[in-house]
Amino acid sequence: MDLLNIAIQASVEAGKEIMKVYASDFKIETKEDESPLTIADKRANDIIISYLKQTDIPIISEENKQIDFSERKQWKQCWIVDPLDGTKEFIKRNGEFTVNVALINNGEPIMGVIYIPDSKTLYFAEIDSKKAFKAQLENHDTALSEIYKNASEIAPIKNKDKARIVGSRSHLNEETQKFIDTISENEEVEIVSKGSSLKFCLVAEGKADLYPRYAPTMEWDTAAGQAICKAVGITVNVLSTNKPLQYNKENLLNPWFLVSNRN
Repeated sequence: MDLLNIAIQASVEAGKEIMKVYASDFKIETKEDESPLTIADKRANDIIISYLKQTDIPIISEENKQIDFSERKQWKQCWIVDPLDGTKEFIKRNGEFTVNVALINNGEPIMGVIYIPDSKTLYFAEIDSKKAFKAQLENHDTALSEIYKNASEIAPIKNKDKARIVGSRSHLNEETQKFIDTISENEEVEIVSKGSSLKFCLVAEGKADLYPRYAPTMEWDTAAGQAICKAVGITVNVLSTNKPLQYNKENLLNPWFLVSNRN
């Protein structure tokens, strides 16, 4: 069973369903944590779960009821899924939302798939290959063979002239500003703004150098992006310890972290 094939198919099929909702007059609900939810989140989740279930690997998804850690801590492997990352961007209709699917082994991401349904752009990586790829799909029904055939390898590029720092469209708080100010003392800074897990992709494909995150994220927001970054030698480290983000923790909330190509 090729797990990458399944993850890609699940992501693209979910993206296809998301775009059907995107084109409609959808309703917006509010979850317990005050974050928005749409029928696109639910439908995409159902599609992804239907694909991943055939692997018999347990699943952590933003839209699933979370399983108690007493059971999860026994898992060697698990999938971590965000069926619609960037629901706020989806509601704003700016196209900057993604489908995130990652495979975790002993707390570390080993495979990641990020699909951008609006532009039909796909990023994917397996850590063991030490390579990450980007593919532009003609449509949501593009065959796997065509996806692999047309995929191009991506790699980070260190910009010697300035530091390109990724800032969220929704979060630019005091701590982030302090980080930017510190960097700007020694070199020119350019702010690159993107929503959702696209921020990881920017660093992975050489369009940005640093992505500091001083705001709450959950494991499903970062797992796929971290896998893609790790495959091309980019660190995604906890700011307080300088060690990689870990997954399937008792608390699925991430600490503050930094994505960096300056290793």
